[in-house]
Amino acid sequence: MSTKAAIGVVLVVVGLVGILLAIPLYSFIFYGGGFWAETGQGRGIYTPRSDSSSRPSMSVEQAKYIADQYLNSLKDPDLAVKEIMEFEHNFYIIVNERSTGVGAFEVLIWEEAPHGGMGPGMVWGGVNGGSAVGQIVPEPGPNMMWNAKYGGMMGHMRGGMMGGMMGRQYGGVPTALMPINESEARQIGQRYLDEYLSGGIIEEATTFYGYYTFDFGKNGQIYGMFSVNGYTGQVWYHGWHGVFIGMEEYGEDHE
Repeated sequence: MSTKAAIGVVLVVVGLVGILLAIPLYSFIFYGGGFWAETGQGRGIYTPRSDSSSRPSMSVEQAKYIADQYLNSLKDPDLAVKEIMEFEHNFYIIVNERSTGVGAFEVLIWEEAPHGGMGPGMVWGGVNGGSAVGQIVPEPGPNMMWNAKYGGMMGHMRGGMMGGMMGRQYGGVPTALMPINESEARQIGQRYLDEYLSGGIIEEATTFYGYYTFDFGKNGQIYGMFSVNGYTGQVWYHGWHGVFIGMEEYGEDHE
């Protein structure tokens, strides 16, 4: 083997090793607060408890203002805030399509520094300079990996990072009519809860392009949420929210 060929082989090997090392690091940065699991597998549902009395204070109205400002920047009048849920660590916001009622995408506004290090390159707008606190970010997990329609808009929010990933997974025209319908996804989700949270019950559901997100509770209280892939049936628990505090729902314009 010639010297140039040998050098080429070494560079290829080094590049592959670099990619393999980057994958778990990337997963830690964006998904360190939760976990990914096939249905019937996983590490159980984690509900963190911590003293949040020292975190920056923000109202639901302020969170709504930030979200509306972001949507205005997209210049798409079909997009609107459907629901805001306040949790221990962040505000969770569903953006839907006015014309169809289908969920468009999910965003977060952190009330305290997120675990795993979402940096300033992952934010849009907000009130706190280089910190992710008080700024709007795409929700990690299914919203970034399974959403088959809104990759371009989420790429805008991420400053180009991972732009275009959403929407390429399934090909074809994005649709909310998936091989696994909502009823079947509920059954998958309930089996998941039966295994990891005895007595847990699915509450509300939102259909997105590629997946469903379910709120779940126990003994009349909301515990959190998870998503079910509408093509594969995989379950992804949203482990980054913390304890549920309250929620506001907003009107839907679809017919």
